[in-house]
Amino acid sequence: MTTKHEQILQYIDSLPVGEKISVRQIAKVLNVSEGTAYRAIKDAENKGYVSTIERVGTIRIEQKKKENIEKLTYAEVVNIVDGQVLGGKAGLHKTLNKFVIGAMKLDAMMRYTGAGNLLIVGNRNNAQQSALQAGAAVLITGGFDTVEENKRIADELELPIISTSYDTFTVATMINRAIYDQLIKKEIVLVEDILTPIQNTVSLKPDDLVDTWYQYNRDTGHGRFPVVDVNFKVVGMVTSKDIMGQERHMIIEKVMTKNPITVSAKTSVASVAQMMVWEGIEVLPVVDEQGRIEGIISRQDVLKALQSIQRQPHTGEKIDDLITRHIVNPSGEAKETNVYRCEVTPQMTNQFGTISYGAFTTLVTEVANYHLRAQKKGELVVENMTLYFLKPVQMESVVEVRPTILDVGRKFGKIDVEVFQDGNIVGKAMLMVQLIDR
Repeated sequence: MTTKHEQILQYIDSLPVGEKISVRQIAKVLNVSEGTAYRAIKDAENKGYVSTIERVGTIRIEQKKKENIEKLTYAEVVNIVDGQVLGGKAGLHKTLNKFVIGAMKLDAMMRYTGAGNLLIVGNRNNAQQSALQAGAAVLITGGFDTVEENKRIADELELPIISTSYDTFTVATMINRAIYDQLIKKEIVLVEDILTPIQNTVSLKPDDLVDTWYQYNRDTGHGRFPVVDVNFKVVGMVTSKDIMGQERHMIIEKVMTKNPITVSAKTSVASVAQMMVWEGIEVLPVVDEQGRIEGIISRQDVLKALQSIQRQPHTGEKIDDLITRHIVNPSGEAKETNVYRCEVTPQMTNQFGTISYGAFTTLVTEVANYHLRAQKKGELVVENMTLYFLKPVQMESVVEVRPTILDVGRKFGKIDVEVFQDGNIVGKAMLMVQLIDR
């Protein structure tokens, strides 16, 4: 039985793109309290079904697919630039494919402006009108208004005119930063992107018989099934190993593995891969915050996802990538050396111009990983780290990092790392790590 919260989400999902919704309207249509309606709308916003804009309200938007995540809707642009919608509110759900800065003569500007674009321009009413007629939305900088004729055209064509108090350069930077952040997110595949949804998931009940497992096994070819109660909460997991040697008339509750490991839909696939390797798990139930099943994820799903990640274009650069790019082993990949060098760039520093704690931690971890790979010991995952800052390291300094493997087994290792600048020690770290075979 679906809850009121789920019913509201299903209702919102069924609304046409561009539809405006409100707490009061949802409460009235579905006969729920305004508090329940409010919480469901906020959840829908987190899931990407709707977008809330100040002075406009909440509108149903198109839920973006993973491959198109770098594109923004006009509604998101309004929030990014703290904008005000002057006209064309009905088109806020539409997606823009590029933005054009209107810093040229009108005829030259229109050669670059077309349908699906966003023209960033000042108080040039003729340029705004030409852009709208070409199928582009308009973002007016400097806090300027526009003429009533342009507002009428925007409403008629359902193309937003947005006004912001920021200047053109700042606005372009803000939008570009948002698109860049989305590109980084594109690389991080989550469980929700690849799970087998509940509609396609076969599950057992605690009072089902072992004989039911044999039926499902014969019908699906699978041997691992989640066990859920009447409220769809995961209470166990049953596998062929649990069933082996059991009487067919015995109930599943007697043979299942209770309190199984579960994951949420927002867990990264990389984390799930590590969990499956360490625990020797083939299938994991995916649950919501209340522990109710949303689907399952298998080791095969994870492997396919990891392969697809490798094929994706890596255009977004995170701070970890930036630090890794500056690590150099002067002796190449020679096994006998344990000296690595790294230049401290401005992006690695804190407000005082010295290397930040986070950058220092990443540097130490990455160098330890490099050294383990050079020794053919596999990849590491840090289990525990003790870190000491002995002296501040200024930006544009070159530090020398020297990792030493103190102890290494089949699954665990202990690494000592010393960091030097101009021959003086500036930091030390002791890492306890788990090893993963490459």
